[in-house]
Amino acid sequence: MARVIFHIDLNAFYANAEIILNPSLKGKPIAVSGTTRRSVISTCSYEARAYGIHSAMPTQEALKLCKDLIIVSGHYEFYEDLSNKFIKIVNKYSNLVEKASIDECYVDVTDIIMTYKRPLDFAWQLQQEIYNEINIPCSIGVAPNKFLAKMASDMKKPMGITVLRLQEVPSKLWPLNIEKMRGVGKKTVPLLKELGINTIGDLANFKEKHLLIPIFKNNLEKILLRAHGKDDSEIIIDHEVKSISQSVTLLEDIVDYDEIKGVFMSLSRSLERRLKDEGKIGYVLYITIKLFDFNQIVRSKKLDSPIYNKNDIFEHTMQLFDLNWNDEPIRLLGIGLSKLIDAREHMPQLNLFETNVYDETEEVLNSLNKMIVNGNLKRASDILKKKDKL
Repeated sequence: MARVIFHIDLNAFYANAEIILNPSLKGKPIAVSGTTRRSVISTCSYEARAYGIHSAMPTQEALKLCKDLIIVSGHYEFYEDLSNKFIKIVNKYSNLVEKASIDECYVDVTDIIMTYKRPLDFAWQLQQEIYNEINIPCSIGVAPNKFLAKMASDMKKPMGITVLRLQEVPSKLWPLNIEKMRGVGKKTVPLLKELGINTIGDLANFKEKHLLIPIFKNNLEKILLRAHGKDDSEIIIDHEVKSISQSVTLLEDIVDYDEIKGVFMSLSRSLERRLKDEGKIGYVLYITIKLFDFNQIVRSKKLDSPIYNKNDIFEHTMQLFDLNWNDEPIRLLGIGLSKLIDAREHMPQLNLFETNVYDETEEVLNSLNKMIVNGNLKRASDILKKKDKL
């Protein structure tokens, strides 16, 4: 029996949260943002979106599009409280819940949905319960896997419920513009359009696969499978339980890909050292991306075999990152391993405490981390590229 996955997305979350705090804002074009000249829009109401305003747009540009735009400062503790209540509601029905970010989650409802005479009644019931409990509308995508569920939830907003079956991929998914596909970033879109790939269907049926390798690298196979509606990623829960992780908050938001790689290279080395100290290896790698608007994205990957080595950590991290970053400014990056086991029990022939794979010095690692935190990302990245045996 095929799985049934819901992707639940809270609509215009920050903006609707602000309306809860100040009901007089309802029906007006509002945007959550700072007030300085360098501020960008975190999110905005649907009334503001009608003017062409969108997330990550400079606030000054948004004000030119809509002179009546109301700018409000974010209340991030309140958003977090609403998010926790949202997940608590979903957890009432299933333990298989993956919190993807502050305003979205995946949930496996395969068992519970079969108890309903009309399966979609459960989606409607859950949607209404979320709205009644936290006063935030949501859209729900219903599909046999996480990718299709995510794509489906984007098709009808606000308060939509969309079913996307595998057999409907050619009719519902393929006509969508390529920029709508999850895993295809803003910088990738022009490269694909140069090849004549304008829709998801164009990508799915593209014959010259070798031309796509420089664009998607190691993620090409996964991207092509998704274009055909296939996705074998599992619902991953409890990242923080029995896990080892490393993260860094950046002095300035960054978007430069080489700088991001430099940060992840440093984090991979630090994580390897911590795993060595604990004598652990892990089966699930996860990354944390906190964006400019404080929205936090957590994505995970279940591995065929456990890892500990910095090179393996970095490779899987970048594959996961490339699939889930849409070129938005980043203020925090983190990586971690969960589903940990004792290293010697799994690989008794390898003495993790004696191999010279851990020949880094604390002084070098501390120096690099200080460079990253202080904003000297280019310098740190250059050092890491030159020193392949740090």
